[in-house]
Amino acid sequence: MGLDLSRVMRSSPYWPVFGHPTLRRVLPGFAVSSLGDGMAVVAVSWLAIELAPDAGRGVWVALAAAAYTLSGAVGALLLGRFLRHRPPAQLASWDAALRAGALGAIPLLHAFGALGIEGYVALLAISSVLHSWGQAGVYTLIARALPERDHLAGNAVLSGVGSIATVVGPPLATLLIVFGGPATVLAVDATTFLVLAVTFLVAVPGDPAPESEDDDTASGATGFAVIRRVPALSGLLALSFAFFFLFGPVYVALPLHVSDGLGASAGVLAAFYTAFGVGAMLGSVFTGFLGRWRMWPTTAGIVIGFGALLLPLGLGAPTAVSVVCFGAAGLLWPPYSSLSTALFQRSAPGAVLPQALAASSAVRVLAVPLGTALGGPLVAGLGAVGALRLSGAGIALVGVVAAALAALRALRTRPGPGAGTAGPAGTEPAAGPPAGEGGIGDGGSALSRHG
Repeated sequence: MGLDLSRVMRSSPYWPVFGHPTLRRVLPGFAVSSLGDGMAVVAVSWLAIELAPDAGRGVWVALAAAAYTLSGAVGALLLGRFLRHRPPAQLASWDAALRAGALGAIPLLHAFGALGIEGYVALLAISSVLHSWGQAGVYTLIARALPERDHLAGNAVLSGVGSIATVVGPPLATLLIVFGGPATVLAVDATTFLVLAVTFLVAVPGDPAPESEDDDTASGATGFAVIRRVPALSGLLALSFAFFFLFGPVYVALPLHVSDGLGASAGVLAAFYTAFGVGAMLGSVFTGFLGRWRMWPTTAGIVIGFGALLLPLGLGAPTAVSVVCFGAAGLLWPPYSSLSTALFQRSAPGAVLPQALAASSAVRVLAVPLGTALGGPLVAGLGAVGALRLSGAGIALVGVVAAALAALRALRTRPGPGAGTAGPAGTEPAAGPPAGEGGIGDGGSALSRHG
């Protein structure tokens, strides 16, 4: 039995990830910081509510939430010339150290009664300035530490850890807030990032050097310049922006649909988000087994399926059916993140992969808040149900367009009989891999605060 179990474990697509000497040491620190960030999702807004004046409370809560995420996009755009040549582990450790310091200052100032709402928002913004670069460093480390065939599994592991944190973190934060207040939660979050910073400094002996052939062409390139040069990456970034932008209105429309349209309690809204989180956890496990699926068709198909699964929410389906469909949409979220990052990992030159990933992260970070801002006018004009229907249909349509363009490009680049068939932008073969080689999903992951 022990022998059979060992054989099953070693046949898993995740075995190379957990068995890698460097990643095996890094993953516990990443898991700890993910849990801290999962708790902070609740605490950031709650402390803003406590600190903000009654008159402008809503505005300050929104500013606090935005500061905790959007400054990472600013850092990706402005700090490229200073950070693009840094080793990936150093980028990740610097991000974690900055977040530990800035977040740790919040409970310290709060304890001495010196924390105002303006300073609080400023510290949240400072904490995330390097976040896009930190994420780029983590996924670049995955790309350089593992062979291409294992990138997808490696990114899926990171995505899975983040998904678990989004389910487990909020209840733990609630308990800590009851007994110690929201500032205590942020103190714990700061400690977890300190653990992560030390982990990268100690556990990564030395970053693998990028291929020397990339150095000359990449030395002065920015992330966006790299993306523009590779059509596959440009198209993928456009697809990701449209996908996340069109999902943004759901954050406005779904709560209003539950409260006004269904006349239900906050517990029903919690059921929607819990179902999505559970689906995301299962999707993270499933992602690693997509290694032999063709990346571009699978990525476009996921977007189509995600949009279709949102439609029942806007078509008057029974609440139970809508919750199940929303959970099924959550199942598709990690595979999309992992596959889209995998395409970046295999398409961008190794020397400029951190720049390309940081630029991609910046665009993704901006997409959801912009879509959420659009949610207000959409709900006002179409109602909550109409906004949900438009969001689902729009996402599905974007996926259909992406699939059609990918198929058209594949037809245009297909060589004559007897030759291998190139995929979209020449980034993947259309047929299965040669015997003994890894499959098409040999790449990665990414989305949310941690990925």
